[in-house]
Amino acid sequence: MTREIGRKYVPKVANMHKVCEVNYGRLLRLLPDCDTQDLQYQFEVNASLLYTIKIIECSRYTSTLEMSQKSHMGYDFLRPVVQVRLYHDAKMAEVISAQNIGSLQPSYQYPNMKMYQKNEKEMVNIFLAEWLQFCLTQSNQLYSSEA
Repeated sequence: MTREIGRKYVPKVANMHKVCEVNYGRLLRLLPDCDTQDLQYQFEVNASLLYTIKIIECSRYTSTLEMSQKSHMGYDFLRPVVQVRLYHDAKMAEVISAQNIGSLQPSYQYPNMKMYQKNEKEMVNIFLAEWLQFCLTQSNQLYSSEA
């Protein structure tokens, strides 16, 4: 098997679309009202684990939200935080920022100074899909409040 050195990673658009469509569907199941700005939802998994989804921005065709994990255990920097843009016309939800990585690129050269994976954007969207599924199956209580 020959190793291809220096070839740029090219994301598979169909795979990315599928994950983003799944994420959109899961977010709609979690959020009864995702087009109201300044709303915050919290999902309690157990006494020490809580997830928060805060709607940051709403417009006619998009909503932007931030999802974060709140826990009494562990270090703050280990708690995941993602910003997600929902495209209502396309019925897709895409991670636009994760763990203080600003605008995620479709692909990265590897290795790189910040050690991002070649498919970092795809991986954080897959992570979001798993995270949302966890919230759907494990959350004991959902409540909303004005942010």
